[in-house]
Amino acid sequence: MTRMTRRYFSGLCTALLLLVAPLPAFALDDAQKEEFGQFIREYLIANPEILLEAQHAYEAKQELVQRTQAKQVIVDAREKIFESPHNIVLGNPQGDVTIVEFFDYNCGYCKRAMKDMEEIIASDPNVRFVLKEFPILGEDSIAAHRVSTAFLNLAPEKYEEFHLELLGGRGRATEASAIKLALKLGVDEAALRAAMNDDIVNNSFRETYQLADGLGISGTPSYVVGEEAVFGAVGTLTLAGKIANMRECQSATC
Repeated sequence: MTRMTRRYFSGLCTALLLLVAPLPAFALDDAQKEEFGQFIREYLIANPEILLEAQHAYEAKQELVQRTQAKQVIVDAREKIFESPHNIVLGNPQGDVTIVEFFDYNCGYCKRAMKDMEEIIASDPNVRFVLKEFPILGEDSIAAHRVSTAFLNLAPEKYEEFHLELLGGRGRATEASAIKLALKLGVDEAALRAAMNDDIVNNSFRETYQLADGLGISGTPSYVVGEEAVFGAVGTLTLAGKIANMRECQSATC
């Protein structure tokens, strides 16, 4: 039995005891406790769907709490989410709808989501796409993102090319592979290595981690659209639908 299932079971046992215990309440002796325990066990074996119903209700409640919390964070930290100087802006900088994506260069789902981003930008010239570097998949990711952030500060006009090639490449992104790509795109190695150690890189990471923590983001890709956090590689159709909703009712979900 998993920890979550035990939690549901414990709650269910309490509910059943309240239903079957005579009023006023009294302390149960060992024999009565054993009798009630056997009754509950037999009831759950005969009706196992109750645990599934409890699990679904619990998950729905937790999702609502998470989304409500994320919405408040988005309201309170709007400037840092949508207009931070650390943001990478692709698509139309003046677009009427902004999608913010938290990504990791070593995230397989992010590689698939990159195609979604490209398709949306190509098909909708009025979308502003913001990228937030969010390395969470180990030391290689942190190192690769450190190079990426340094590259952005040295050659912002070439960042999109850098980003697409590094994220779209085969194999694991590392400091070595990121530096190799940056040099191929014309950045001076000494300048790049100096920029990698600049405080701006750590400040960028710190800001993104704090935002992700508040939004309940623990995996990549994750998005912010309007006042809604969207978790996972949801695909082009879902993102396009939320863009359409923003234009129709000023909310990601109408």
